[in-house]
Formats: sequence, structure tokens, C-alpha cells
Amino acid sequence: MAWWRRGRRGDVAPHDGSDLASARSHLQDFVRTRRGVEAYVEPATNVTATTVVLIAHDGEWTRRALPSRPQAFDVARGLEVPVYDVNLTGYPARMRAWTTRQRQNGT
Repeated sequence: MAWWRRGRRGDVAPHDGSDLASARSHLQDFVRTRRGVEAYVEPATNVTATTVVLIAHDGEWTRRALPSRPQAFDVARGLEVPVYDVNLTGYPARMRAWTTRQRQNGT
């Protein structure tokens, strides 16, 4: 069935955390170009890989998949920012506020 292959075409990057170098580079760039960044590690689910969400002081955020929970924590700690387990802390309100503003602005 075609819906099983959804998002896995050759022109679409996988979201399973297999591209560790690209994810690390993106996260490093985000930290370098924003201030007050914190990292939140999200657990893997049946549908998604373990991810790291970086959230800046103003609520702007980015997310990248990583191969495993230990690697996610290692990468996040290597960014030299505060690191949290989202299962224990939840997400900061500034992330939701930023997302709401983006939707209202049509971006």
C-alpha cells in the first residue's frame, strides 16, 4: 500500500535520526545564532525517533531526530546548553506562544 511508504521517497530525507552529522550541524547552528537556548529531549514513539528540541529565549524552536536517547542527551550536552527530559519538565510556555504567533502571522 502506498500510504506505508509515505515520506520515504528518494527526494525526502528520513526522519529516523540516521543522519546524525546533519542533525548535529543544524542544532549547533541554531545555538550559535540564538540566545538563551535550552534543549529538551523527546522520547521515541511508535511513529517518531528520539528527538532534541532546541528552544531559544523568545520561544523560537527547532527539532531534529537522533538515533537513540543516549545519543540525544550526548548531542544536547555537547551543545553546552541546559538539557531537560521533556517527560519530566514539559515544554516551556514561550514555545507555545511563539508557535501561536507564527500561525497568526501566517508563517
